Amino acid sequence: MLRRLRIENLVLIREADLVFTAGLSAITGETGAGKTILAQAIGLLLGTRGDAAAVGTAGAEAYVEAELDVPDGFFEDEELAALAELRPEDEPGLVLARRVFADGRTRAYAWGRAVAREDLAAAGERLIAMSGQFEQRRLARPAYQLDVLDAFCGEEQLRRRRAARLAWRELQAARRRHEEIARDAAGAEARLAELRALVEDTEGLEAGAEDELRAERERLLHVTDLALGAGAAVEALEPDDGEGAAGLAAAAERALSPLERLAPELAQAGQELRDAELRLREAASDLRRFLDTLEAEPERLAQVEAGLDRIAAAKRRFRCQTYEELLARAEEARREVEAVEGGRDPVQAAAEALTAAEAEVVRLGDELRDARATAAEPFAAAVGAELQGIGMGAGEFRVELREREPGPSGADEAAFLIRPNSGLPFGPVAETASGGELSRVALAIAAVGGGQTMVFDEIDAGIGGQTAHAVAGTLRRLAGRAQVVTITHLPQIASVADRHFRVEKVPGDPTHTRIEALDEAERRDELERMLGGRDFLAVLADGKKL
Repeated sequence: MLRRLRIENLVLIREADLVFTAGLSAITGETGAGKTILAQAIGLLLGTRGDAAAVGTAGAEAYVEAELDVPDGFFEDEELAALAELRPEDEPGLVLARRVFADGRTRAYAWGRAVAREDLAAAGERLIAMSGQFEQRRLARPAYQLDVLDAFCGEEQLRRRRAARLAWRELQAARRRHEEIARDAAGAEARLAELRALVEDTEGLEAGAEDELRAERERLLHVTDLALGAGAAVEALEPDDGEGAAGLAAAAERALSPLERLAPELAQAGQELRDAELRLREAASDLRRFLDTLEAEPERLAQVEAGLDRIAAAKRRFRCQTYEELLARAEEARREVEAVEGGRDPVQAAAEALTAAEAEVVRLGDELRDARATAAEPFAAAVGAELQGIGMGAGEFRVELREREPGPSGADEAAFLIRPNSGLPFGPVAETASGGELSRVALAIAAVGGGQTMVFDEIDAGIGGQTAHAVAGTLRRLAGRAQVVTITHLPQIASVADRHFRVEKVPGDPTHTRIEALDEAERRDELERMLGGRDFLAVLADGKKL
């Protein structure tokens, strides 16, 4: 999900800092106000080439930055390996940025560190789906079509995808091992040495150890804060001198106790005060015991840091992205070393491991194919129904599954085909739908299959009336399962948004564009403007001048 978009000195936008949430966000404004500059900003994050004309008059460069949430396993994609290496420790999301200089040169960044434009684009296109040229390119990619179909299949299919990706990596590793070992004895000996080093460097490491060490490091680093906080709590509950909360509860109970005979209804309050005193004193006792366990341990902190450094060094040395992968590789290495030292033929062992890896890839590929074949027809029918609802003719849509060479996502290729007019043959979506239709086709597909953040630049072009209402409804449904940002002129669409931004020109020398989130009153005013203003609405209301 797109969390935040920051723009500085891009064309007419001097500065904008937009915070997005889940659901549907609408961006509106007068024609020529600069709404398309937002699309241009997102395009830069998706890898479009820079242009000196993009730099505004407020400085010597333009800057665009986005903060994005990423799904689990996002950085395991081989095409994102360069970014994965730069990812800061414990950083859950992704920060992408582009800088455009006055001469048209650009620089791309991830988490503030320079990256290749291609790497930025590879990450951006996996998280943000944008209309226009990006839409055509995305819909033409078989990998995207397969991703959408698998998402429609459900969580179990996505679990199979993750397992298939891991199995494919294991197969590639098994092939490399077999080739290395079979090549010559020297290669086998070198590999054995590396395996022994892996076993030695991970000796004693157990599952969960990395998380435990990180938690302990946080505790040791903040021992002073813990002591101050717990000590203040004890002082408030049961101080050495004076009355604390426990003492005050006891005093209150003593005040009521002799009165319970005169007013039996006070007995309940008295009992609650006695219970409160007991619980407060127990809490104070627990806090004192906690304080007794706290002490600055610089030696232990050094040991913990050394343990984490050891794990980090092992992950780097043996090219493991996660601690769990390191432990799995170490266990595999241990078995292989034991087999070799037990007199087993290493070439035979590698061949058997390769056969087992191949069998696992085939098994998972068959499971993926069965699920896809089952889901293809219901998915096509659902997309067709959406297409009909948003004015796309008879909504004839088809999914073809084709076999291809096995890979990380199985041995299938999906093709989305459409027939916009009866009597014509079915053709690939990206080639058959016209420019104006393509955004609506993408909307229908996403409404059924879900997906990443969707950005529509004037999806309302060329539509109105009932079709506009249908598109608004489809956008609303899609926003229930994916984040949607739409630049629109239609009040039918803007009125169903969860969040509304207005773009407007501010006269001056020079003129610039302002973007702001609207409150409810401002939103009503903007929708009124989109509907034609108060005078026009008054005419509609009485019907006398129509």
